[in-house]
Amino acid sequence: MKVVYEDNHIIIVNKQSGEIVQGDKTGDRPLSDIVKDYIKEKYQKPGAVFLGVTHRLDRPVSGLVVFARTSKALTRLNKMFAEGDVHKTYWAIVSRSVDEERRSGSAEVRGTEDTDGWHTLEHWLIRNEKQNKSYAYDRERPGAKKAILRYRAIAHSDRYTLLEVNLMTGRHHQIRCQLAAAGHPIKGDLKYGAPRSNADGSISLMARRIEFTHPVSKAPVTIEAPVPDDTLWQALAKLTR
Repeated sequence: MKVVYEDNHIIIVNKQSGEIVQGDKTGDRPLSDIVKDYIKEKYQKPGAVFLGVTHRLDRPVSGLVVFARTSKALTRLNKMFAEGDVHKTYWAIVSRSVDEERRSGSAEVRGTEDTDGWHTLEHWLIRNEKQNKSYAYDRERPGAKKAILRYRAIAHSDRYTLLEVNLMTGRHHQIRCQLAAAGHPIKGDLKYGAPRSNADGSISLMARRIEFTHPVSKAPVTIEAPVPDDTLWQALAKLTR
């Protein structure tokens, strides 16, 4: 856990893959408890420390997580997340070339494409609680929720493509599910069709950047997380510069 921003009302940390944001049935120590201990020790706070969870990242995903340090900030951030006023940018590594897909004309799995290279995917997702997995459909079904995201290729290697992804909606496993449905499963994501796992158990998806108006001061906040300390991540990130 690395703190990348903090003030009296919010704290933003760079979550490592494998960490859980909030306690679950595994009983593993969550990131929220680690952050509470950090605040308690740094500021020598007596008694219980308040910390509000505003959103989550899947366990194998890395990147930025925003916590609220006050009830005022929590209430306002919850409203901002619900109304789409917090803008998150994700990076994902996939094993198929998006540019080659475009040249081959396989638009039915790729979604629509803008002139600036952004692709838009629209699906209807159904969550299977028992499997902890979502399924994507081209048409509306009972119990399904509409999911929309945009993505573009920002770097290539011989075998992999680095995508930048923006969510228009917030659904369970949305990026993982929709990219897989479009023929681009995320590297290491066995649950959604990747051929093999990553050695460290991660999937190659990170919450790279977050932008919002501070819930109390109203100042603009833009934070970018460093890419994981991994040879492929580092090589692809260099190609974006």
